[in-house]
Amino acid sequence: MIYRILAILLLAVSALIVWQWTAYEKFKSSPLALPADGLIFNLEPGTSMRGLAFELEQREIISNALYFRSMARLSGQAARIQAGEFLIPAQITPSKLLALFVSGKVTQYSLTLVEGWTFREVMKAVAEEASLTATLGGLSDEVIMRQLGFPDQHPEGRFFPDTYHFPKGTTDLAFLKRAYSAMSRRLASEWEKREKNLPYKSAYEALIMASIVERESGLADERPMVAGVFVRRLQKRMRLQTDPTVIYGMGERFDGNIRRRDLKEPTPYNTYVIKGLPPTPISMPSVESINAALHPAKGDALYFVATGNTDGSSKFSATLDEHNRAVRAYLRYMKRHNR
Repeated sequence: MIYRILAILLLAVSALIVWQWTAYEKFKSSPLALPADGLIFNLEPGTSMRGLAFELEQREIISNALYFRSMARLSGQAARIQAGEFLIPAQITPSKLLALFVSGKVTQYSLTLVEGWTFREVMKAVAEEASLTATLGGLSDEVIMRQLGFPDQHPEGRFFPDTYHFPKGTTDLAFLKRAYSAMSRRLASEWEKREKNLPYKSAYEALIMASIVERESGLADERPMVAGVFVRRLQKRMRLQTDPTVIYGMGERFDGNIRRRDLKEPTPYNTYVIKGLPPTPISMPSVESINAALHPAKGDALYFVATGNTDGSSKFSATLDEHNRAVRAYLRYMKRHNR
């Protein structure tokens, strides 16, 4: 009788184990009931496997916390989960969900720094990006550069315009370090391949020139020609006389118009007054503008002025008389079109 009872108990336990194992295997491979567009889940740093499984069950993402923990331990992955914000896709299975948490493939956000932006515009975009963690709010440019590790540098032009991808929680400081490093690497690389006999004492002076070229022309084909004009003017010790430097020197006073008195105002950036390059870049130049500054087009043009055409093109001239005629043509065009 006792043996019969023990046999029945053994069969019952075996059946229970088989049932549990079958349920466990079904749990591992059954798609989760998630929204069609998936679910954002933030795995906080320091979260244990027990805590993760409990939260997943509480939020009804999984149906059984014990099965999830068992799966993690049996696979040896319980201690390998990584913190971050994850996009859990619809129809994912628990086993693939665990693999996602172990992979560290967190949700990526992006922010584009636009060619020609000033540092003020860069910081505005960084401050408005909600996925970045703010640590630099209200700090001066000098303090920000000190935080970056470059206390003696002016920030203008030091950051590379590009689209950067990053996980949520990345600090604004870490973001700027990436953009700074990208510009440093690209400028150093381009500087090594520069044309000979350019009127720059350093790569930084080339960066200043590139920033001016960036603001002077939106046409990629014309940038080497614009750079050629400015390089020849420097070589002939002529003033650059470029409006974007005047505008930069005016700062927040610029209201969209440059007046005659503005061209005469002795700011450090007014290239109608100073000789040579301004002390710092005036914008964040693209790689095309850096390349143009280091590989200017050959020729004899010393002047250029907008044509007024919708393509944004310019008229390049070798003499002042020719340039003055081009300016008059531009003014007539603007008057005819009421601009």
